[in-house]
Amino acid sequence: MKIVVLDGYTENPGDLSWGGFEKLGNLTVYDRTAKEDVVARIGDADAVIVNKTPLDAAAFDACPQIKYVGVLATGYNVVDVKAAAEKNIPVCNIPTYGTTAVAQMTFALLLEICHHVAEHSDAVKKGEWSNNADWCFWKYPLMELAGKKMGIIGFGRIGQAVGKLAKAFGMQVLAYDAYQNESGKEIADYVTLDELLKESDVISLHCPLFPETEGIINEDSISKMKDGVIIINTSRGPLIKEADLAKALREKKVYAAACDVVSTEPIQPDNPLLGCYNSILTPHISWAPKESRQRLMDIAVSNLEAFLAGNPVNVVNKNL
Repeated sequence: MKIVVLDGYTENPGDLSWGGFEKLGNLTVYDRTAKEDVVARIGDADAVIVNKTPLDAAAFDACPQIKYVGVLATGYNVVDVKAAAEKNIPVCNIPTYGTTAVAQMTFALLLEICHHVAEHSDAVKKGEWSNNADWCFWKYPLMELAGKKMGIIGFGRIGQAVGKLAKAFGMQVLAYDAYQNESGKEIADYVTLDELLKESDVISLHCPLFPETEGIINEDSISKMKDGVIIINTSRGPLIKEADLAKALREKKVYAAACDVVSTEPIQPDNPLLGCYNSILTPHISWAPKESRQRLMDIAVSNLEAFLAGNPVNVVNKNL
């Protein structure tokens, strides 16, 4: 079997091994692939592995020998899954690798808002503590989380992992999800979306990007929130209408926002959140600890092994 990885760098910038794939066939790995080079680089490969490189219907038409597509991510919108299904090509994603990492990053962002650790460290290194008249100082309001309410929109694996951390910090957890389950009820109180917006001190997004969730944070939903709410997004950028959030940040309706994802990635210079002093923006790294990427690699290899054994798993287009 010939296997090609079209954009392997973000998954493996050199600290992991592609050895699992090499055991399954003749492997070629490209760090990145421009759209115009996709067909040529696929060539006569049987299995195509992608992360963010688009595979459209034209690519499948031009490469009829493709038998399998593996996505090095949970989201698979870069692949025309319907076109693949029409050619009986399974598209397999990685659904569970990043739960711990994303939950940890959610609280890294929230704690930075609460304590401004980086800025206070920079101030100390600049001599501001040495030259201070008092034995301590702080440049921003500091905040405890205990006793506050965290509202989590999307209460699947990651949302529930975040909820457990919130409870460990002494927070009350509210959850909104179309599908309630017993494990969720042990962590949070399920409420309506309007109730969550009204009651939460912190709102964290962990829902998939669907037409019904796109722009779920917008001028109208923000108007229903408490004054001084904190918003965290480690899920998908288009869940937020960024101009509306930026306006709320400038007007201090929203105390602070932290986003690891934005609507267009890499972030564009005209993104309105860039001009907000009370926003934290990180470059889509919540998934990226080495341990998390190793799990992703292991599952990606297992997905291809299962396909070769005639029992494909994690197939996202099997019912199309």
